[in-house]
Amino acid sequence: MTVPTKTLPSGAELPGLGLGTYDLDDDQTAESVRAALDAGYAHVDTAEGYRNEEVIGEALAAYDHDDVFLTSKVLAKNLNYESVIESCEASLDRLGTDYLDLYLIHWPNPAISLRETLRAMAELRERGLVRDVGVSNFSAYQLSCAHHISDVPIAVNQIEFHPWLQRPDLVDYCRESDTVIEAAAPLARTGVFGDEVVAELAEAYDRSPAQVVLRWAVDRDVVPLPRSSTPAHVRANADLDWELDAADRRRLDERDRGEPVYDTPARDWTSDVYGIER
Repeated sequence: MTVPTKTLPSGAELPGLGLGTYDLDDDQTAESVRAALDAGYAHVDTAEGYRNEEVIGEALAAYDHDDVFLTSKVLAKNLNYESVIESCEASLDRLGTDYLDLYLIHWPNPAISLRETLRAMAELRERGLVRDVGVSNFSAYQLSCAHHISDVPIAVNQIEFHPWLQRPDLVDYCRESDTVIEAAAPLARTGVFGDEVVAELAEAYDRSPAQVVLRWAVDRDVVPLPRSSTPAHVRANADLDWELDAADRRRLDERDRGEPVYDTPARDWTSDVYGIER
């Protein structure tokens, strides 16, 4: 597997393909992590809200952390100063590690001061508990504010990104501000497998629809984080050592229809993901 890396503010290299671990049961999570690392992945993405950090920690125990770039995220309900610190320390304990390579604000929370949250993130970096900090699901407006007030560089914005949701304005701002873009749900949770152009290209290149879409994302200078409950699919998703013709990349560029699978305008603010009470 040969994909480009991204140099983060700390000097760390972020592998250009990562393993997503959202919405898998414990057995699936463990199998997926082991299959990924054995297939050459060097990047695992999790979050306290996924409730799988302990299982991932057990799976990672057989590997050297220096060989695995590890990301976790703090829930929106835990963005006050003390809660950020406590959430990070708890994630480290569950993952069985002394530090995270990247720690993200999982969702913006308009009910808690962003300045307070970023002060805590700076403290975590100062203490060596995290190497780089970033955000997830931030709009260009929110990201611009974060850059303006943060004492530490905002390295990454992990967003929903796939052929049906390409977000050109947000992508452009991330590029302008040297913020690495990670693609959550890079396959639109398998939705784009039914796209006619994706299907045509998969047949033409003798590749899976997932491989076509992931190759396109890497070519767009985005770090995709695919996940799968099937080890064979995890391994196949890493087989990206082939070229997508420029004309075919443009065909996928033209599939944008502004259609999210999860980052919709309304939220259930009381859900476990956000936990914001009245």
